[in-house]
Amino acid sequence: MRQFYRKTFSRAAARYNEDHLRRSAVVFSPHFDDETLGCGGTILKKRHTGADIAVVFMTDGSKSHTHLISEKESRTIRRREGCAAGRALGLKDSDVVLLDIEETRLQEHREAACHCVREILVRRQPQDVFIPYHKEPLLWSADHLATNRIILSALRTIGRRTRVYEYPIWFWCHWPWVRFPLRRRRDIVRHVMDHSFFRGVSLLRDFRCAISIKELLEHKRAVLGEHRSQMTRLLPDVEWRTLGDVADGEFLACFFQDCEVFHTYDVCA
Repeated sequence: MRQFYRKTFSRAAARYNEDHLRRSAVVFSPHFDDETLGCGGTILKKRHTGADIAVVFMTDGSKSHTHLISEKESRTIRRREGCAAGRALGLKDSDVVLLDIEETRLQEHREAACHCVREILVRRQPQDVFIPYHKEPLLWSADHLATNRIILSALRTIGRRTRVYEYPIWFWCHWPWVRFPLRRRRDIVRHVMDHSFFRGVSLLRDFRCAISIKELLEHKRAVLGEHRSQMTRLLPDVEWRTLGDVADGEFLACFFQDCEVFHTYDVCA
């Protein structure tokens, strides 16, 4: 089923117009690492053309691994990693913006965040904006959905047509992209009926733009490696979970396919 969806999508998706690589862009990342997972290869391609790009990290990284380290230490580590990843993507330090809103509580600070985002959009005047997919599963991605709504709200106030690219993250953490965690046959059937068919339809219907990053996969992997706290265990404790631990590595593998995919549309006031 996984191969079926991939092959069907590869035939149906419209290839990105390479002339658009020079268009300016702002990438809004709910957490430190989403920018690389969702569109790291695209950022690299655009930077190779000299495009003006900024990455905005919405939250402060304070809640990562706090069962093992303090919030202050987590915040410091993840901020440092985000800035290092920005440099690895070819960005200047001034092109990496930290909003520092408390992780997991972005929706509670929506008004302040929207004000900050609007200032960034007015100052940078991007032609393209990258945000998380609007159908990310709420269980894992409240900050992702809040980011989507905040940026769209701000875009509608600036009176300028902007092309939006929504990138999926936790969308991939479902069958057929990862294997079933279920054992009983009736649970598997229920899971397929409730989730998998509709997520496959979403892939084919919503993600109609594909940007080839085949030649940049190793570079993207190196950039993601800058998020060390998410890719390796900083403490020798099995409770320090990494992205590679999610679904036995199948989730992480979804971000190293030959193309990055996007749901695209225009927004104007």
